[in-house]
Amino acid sequence: MRLFVALDFAQRIRDSIRELLAQLQPLRPDARWVRVEAMHVTLKFIGHVEEAKLNAIVSALVDIRSSGPVEMRFRGIGFFPTERRPRVCWCGIEASGNLVELAAEIDRSLLPLGVASEKREFVPHLTLSRFDSPRGLDKLVRKARQLESL
Repeated sequence: MRLFVALDFAQRIRDSIRELLAQLQPLRPDARWVRVEAMHVTLKFIGHVEEAKLNAIVSALVDIRSSGPVEMRFRGIGFFPTERRPRVCWCGIEASGNLVELAAEIDRSLLPLGVASEKREFVPHLTLSRFDSPRGLDKLVRKARQLESL
């Protein structure tokens, strides 16, 4: 099975994201747009895990807590790896420092189980869509820039 550790968020935020997607999807209808109901803030992608390891992973994570409420503001649209060669369109997240601490603690807790530590810096975001080719993305990039300036 494919596993990850993530945070959910409120329905009112999902409603706002649904409105954003209504503006973006027509610009690239052939993209693989993430269903709003399935969106989450990934704290750690674990990857494929055999079912026999599931209990050990749950045990390693069960007592992890944030030092306080995690505050998040969803703002901006960007592209991974770059705007010039986009493969993913995302919505940025400005978060309280304890979100980074929480992701790091999850990462450390899974190391003894053989789950590799993250090599890249933790960048909180919501994945909006994925692309197989950059064809026709110029309209989407322009719209993202326009929304940034609002």
